[in-house]
Amino acid sequence: MAATVNRPINETSATAARRPVDYVWAIARISIGWIFLWAFLDKTFGWGFATPAKRAWIEGGSPTTGFLKGTGENALGGLFSSLAGQVWVDWLFMAGLLGIGLALVLGVGTRIAAVTGSLMLVLMWAAELPLPNNPFMDDHIIYSIVLVGLALANAGTTLGLGNLPIVQRNPYLK
Repeated sequence: MAATVNRPINETSATAARRPVDYVWAIARISIGWIFLWAFLDKTFGWGFATPAKRAWIEGGSPTTGFLKGTGENALGGLFSSLAGQVWVDWLFMAGLLGIGLALVLGVGTRIAAVTGSLMLVLMWAAELPLPNNPFMDDHIIYSIVLVGLALANAGTTLGLGNLPIVQRNPYLK
């Protein structure tokens, strides 16, 4: 008699029936991925939403200067404002936005995106301390919590590429 394998409730496979909550997590994954990806695109090309064309990365602008220079008066402002405009910080920040955004939109590398995205968001949260509207909670923390939920829910398998055989064989790609 063959042994049966008990799978956790939140683990889905390519053949498993999808529950409504799986689609909610997938839409949340794609939505947060788009936030990261859009930030990358707008800062790169200066499409005029948060970044004017003259301050675009491709025009020689620094994607970190605007935010980090504005933190000078905050609790950790000295640390963060000293990083503003440094080439290595710009490249690391932009690579993070692109990588996290693509991973979440595609549903591959969701766990890595959850960790790195949460780290990036917590650093941005720390740069803004003290917060103007709440002692500690803001959207950066909420997004971080959702990113952890995405990883735990294996959200890349619904409406994403998380069911590809290569992803299933390599847990670090989930």
